[in-house]
Amino acid sequence: MATDRIPLEDLPADRRAALTQQLGPISKIENAKGGLNSDVAARMVTPQGTFYVKGMRTTHPRVWTQAREAEVNPIVAGAAAPRLHWRTVADGWDLNVFEALDGHHADYRPGSPDLPHVAALLTRLTSLRPPEGLVLRHAEQRLTRYAASPSDLEQFQGDHLCHTDLNDENVLVVGARAWLVDWAWATRGAAWLDAAYWVIWLIAAGHHTALSAEREAAAVPFFGTASASAVTAFAEANANLWEEITDGDPDPWATRVYVAAQSWLMHRKGL
Repeated sequence: MATDRIPLEDLPADRRAALTQQLGPISKIENAKGGLNSDVAARMVTPQGTFYVKGMRTTHPRVWTQAREAEVNPIVAGAAAPRLHWRTVADGWDLNVFEALDGHHADYRPGSPDLPHVAALLTRLTSLRPPEGLVLRHAEQRLTRYAASPSDLEQFQGDHLCHTDLNDENVLVVGARAWLVDWAWATRGAAWLDAAYWVIWLIAAGHHTALSAEREAAAVPFFGTASASAVTAFAEANANLWEEITDGDPDPWATRVYVAAQSWLMHRKGL
């Protein structure tokens, strides 16, 4: 379900006042052009620094993603993600204010100098585990409807923190280090899963062949620990997932990912 995006300047006056009271006068605003998962998404400059604010109306069915990002942030901040500076839920709005990063979206094309930085990021991520008290969905739960066989689901199980949305717009490269933003779909799963999700996006956004994408993912050590059958089962589950997402939806973005997922599956099956 798409959000009804508004500029930060159009946020209700009491919420703008709350931001000013917490951060100081806002001297510059750059509203985000990409992504439609937030009702408000903007970069803002204040006396305390530069921040990125993401907000949703509390009536939106996916407003829970705001809390999810806030809950996961203490685990990933500084290691794989920017730090959450402030959070407020009031007057019909849920706002997360993150420290802003000065970088660029990762370039996934073959030969890009960003690729080793993304591989290093995913390698760092495999060392992070969510605490037992943190409620997250499990990878096998998320893929239950899409696996070719119930027995496939066991291969996705694990207690590692997985991002699961390796869209190139969610990866920022700052100097020689890559960072992940948008942790709304954080999941418990096997340590190799994010590298596998990356394969799909390397094909979709970077125009890699499936073989080339797998070679890049192999730079993440845990990817090599997955059995061939597990990787094929994962590729099939995601091909089924994206087929459902694009069923009756001509959206070019989703179609591109669907085609990438199908391409990887055909490669895995030798077709």
